[in-house]
This record gives sequence, structure tokens and C-alpha cells, in this order.
Amino acid sequence: MTDSWATFGADLHLELRGSGLRAGLTEALREAVRGGRLAPGVRLPSSRSLAADLGIARNTVADAYAELVAEGWLTARQGSGTRVAQRSSARATKRAATQPQARRTSVHSLKPGSPDVGSFPRAQWLKAARRALADAPNDAFGYGDPRGRIELRTVLADYLARARGVHADPSRIVICAGFVHGLRLMGTVLRKRRVREVAVESYGLDLHWDLLSDAGLRLPALPFDRRLGTDTRALGREGAVLMTPAHQFPMGTPLHPARRAAAVDWARSTGGVILEDDYDGEFRYDRQPVGALQGLDPEHVVYFGTTSKSLAPALRLGWMVLPEALVGEVTAAKGYSEWSTSALDQLTLAEFISSGAYDRHVRGMRASYRRRRDELVAALAERAPSVRVTGIAAGLHAVLELPEGTERSVVQAAAWQGLALQGLSRFRHAEVGAGRDALVVGYGTPSDSAWAGALEALCRVLP
Repeated sequence: MTDSWATFGADLHLELRGSGLRAGLTEALREAVRGGRLAPGVRLPSSRSLAADLGIARNTVADAYAELVAEGWLTARQGSGTRVAQRSSARATKRAATQPQARRTSVHSLKPGSPDVGSFPRAQWLKAARRALADAPNDAFGYGDPRGRIELRTVLADYLARARGVHADPSRIVICAGFVHGLRLMGTVLRKRRVREVAVESYGLDLHWDLLSDAGLRLPALPFDRRLGTDTRALGREGAVLMTPAHQFPMGTPLHPARRAAAVDWARSTGGVILEDDYDGEFRYDRQPVGALQGLDPEHVVYFGTTSKSLAPALRLGWMVLPEALVGEVTAAKGYSEWSTSALDQLTLAEFISSGAYDRHVRGMRASYRRRRDELVAALAERAPSVRVTGIAAGLHAVLELPEGTERSVVQAAAWQGLALQGLSRFRHAEVGAGRDALVVGYGTPSDSAWAGALEALCRVLP
């Protein structure tokens, strides 16, 4: 059905597809904003006026408006009506255009490491929180077990076995406030075990390396090649190794089976520990997911997982699946004074997973991120064919290989145009020599409404 709204002052045609009027209207409005036909700040007709124009119930329009306000596409204020949400400040943009010496404020971000937090399932999470609170036992409001709530540990053991091939028992799971918290605990344990070195990958996050360095550990870097991943055959006398085997961050290469086996053989022969960061294991697109390395040897691998990519970093919920020999040491390191994770949030996550809402959310986001990845690849093929895209079989980011000597200038040009980008050199270990020029583009970071603008901004600055 196609209708024209005279109230917008110009012809605007919306196609309401599907059997549901509300769903059709919501999607039509969403597409009009996404495609730029409804500009930021445009005031929409009242629900009564629009309902009359379309010949539908007023409640249908009001519900569609409310949903789009909740998603961030529209804003509604008393006395101002319903308007298209502002995605940038027109005043700031105009000022920056007249002052070329001043760097512009970032309007879009394609930095890696964050999901689309605008897609957090608020309504479903609220339902789970209400059910969890209503059913919470009295002891949930006390101090409890420093390993975390048994309800969450039990649910996680089942989920991780099913979804990631992890051999998990609730008694071996310790809940923590995200990966950084868990890594800090492991750094403490390793030093108490008189471990002096933790091998790391040639590319990664300096935040993680700094945490281990602060614990007094040396961090030799392992070689890397794009075809097989990190060279675990180079492991020597180190007491531990920190890895992202399912989807190397940021290069995107899964660890080759032979090198997975080499890592496990090293751990068995030396008594070493593999610290496995499975940061985005749920998001694989082109083939079956790569299972967790922990499944090959649960007694020599510490498995880390979090909700930071699957739901939102702000939840501060993560978990470690530990070898039996490490459970007591990690629990002691966490201690009764550093739980750092709300028992009620843990119960909410347990309910969210057990109800099936977590799986549904992950499936929906997997489809959304895959669509964005495909749009990124298509746009680059058309507008920047010299840029090679790699590391895109999984995850929320891609590596864009640039012509030699252009990485710094592209990142700077993006900053001047209000686009936050990070170059590959930002993630290179200090022991590694100069490498290729590239960008690490987090296509999962923008909100759904901001994605098209961020992609357009990226294409404008690429060589």
C-alpha cells in the first residue's frame, strides 16, 4: 500500500508491506529515516492526523511511534511533537566547516570492540529481571559464593557445552565482571605460582597486555601469519599463553587445527596454561562455528567468555571455566571483598538464557551483523576496489588492507570528517616490526540508524 503525506510539505511515499499494519508502518518509517528521506529534526504528523491520512486506527500509529522512540529513531517531547532523532549537531557541523584548523567532533564511530548497544533487548531483559527478582531465594540478597550464583553457573555450563563445545561443570565456573576482571585475577594467580612469562599474540589489545605486565609478567610475542594464525609451535618455557583462537583479534584468522593441537601439546608437556579469550564466539557467518579450544583439554585451558559482545559491555558480566586445579586459587584471588558482580544481574542473565531469549537475541544480531558485513564488502568493491577486506568470516569487525604508507593519513582524514577509526598499528605488539597498513573497522559498533552514515563516511576517506 502506498500513501502520500501532504503534512510533510513534500511527497513522501511509504510502502506498508506485510500482513500487520503496525509492523508495516514501523518498518516503513524506519526505512524512510535510514534512507534519508526523513531528515533529522523533521516533525511527524500527530498520531491522530497520520491515522486519518492512512485510514488506520490511531493506536496503531501511536504504537509504531512509541516503538521507534524506544529504538532511538524518533524523539517525543511534550509540546514539540514527534520528530526524527538528531544524529549530529547541525550547528557544530557548520562551525567546524568554517574553522578548518579545528578537528571536528566525531559523529560516527567504527572503532572495534563494541556491539550495537542500541539493539540491547531492553524489554526482554526487563521481563527476565522481573521473573528473576520474583523467584530469587532469600540467600540471593546475602554475600553468597564468591564463585557466583549457582543458578547462573548451572545455566552457563549447559549453554557453553551446547553452543561452544566447552566442557564445563558449574563447580569450575567463576563469575567475574568481564574479561578484564578475569584476566587480572589470572595474572595474580600466575604470579603466585611463580610464572614469569605469558606469551601473547603479535596483535591484540594493549589494555590486556598492560594488566599482565602490571602483575610482573613478561610478555613475549608469538609470530603470526594470515593463513594459519598464531604460530604456537614457537611456544617455549613460558608458563602461560593468552590467545583468541576462534577469531584472532584483530586479524580475524581462526587458529589452524594443527596449531591448536600444538598449543595443547605444549600445555600438556610443560604444565602450562592456555588463556582462551572467546570474545565473539557466537558470531560466525560463512561456515560452522569454530569450537572452543578448551574442549581439547579442559585441564590446561582457562576459558573466558562475556556478555560484552553478545549483549552489552555495561552489564559487566563474564565467566571463567577453569581447570580443576585452579578453581581454589582463582576463588581465593577473587576473595570475599571483590565479588564485583551483582547477584540480581546474575540471576537475570540466568533467566534470560534459560528462557531462550539469549539465543533468540544472538540469532537476530548475527543476521544483522552479517547484513552489515555484506554491505561493507559491497560498498568497498564499488567505491574502493583497491582496498582488500579480510577477517570477515566471523565477529563484529573487518581488517581493510590499505596501500603502503596510507594508514596514518586515512585515520587522520577520517577524524577531520567526524569518523572515529583505528589503524592496525594500534594493535601491534612492541616486539613486532613494521607491518602492513590497514584499518580495523568495527562494523558492529554503530546503531542501526547510524550505520548507513558511518559506511558512507568510511568510503569517502578510503584511497
